[in-house]
Amino acid sequence: MADSIRSIRDFAGDVRTELQKVTWPDQAQLKNSTFVILVFVIALSLIIFAMDFLMNNGLHLLRSVLGG
Repeated sequence: MADSIRSIRDFAGDVRTELQKVTWPDQAQLKNSTFVILVFVIALSLIIFAMDFLMNNGLHLLRSVLGG
């Protein structure tokens, strides 16, 4: 029991030490990264929408040509 408490305490200390080594982004970097991510998500959404629209219409056209 004492060993597990000691290992938990050591782990928490290691986590605290590692978190102090992290370089956190400032507000300008955070805004820039957020903007880049939003643009990427919107662009990817538009690409997926276009692919879905084209496939859907292509399949409907194929079905109508084949008499289905």
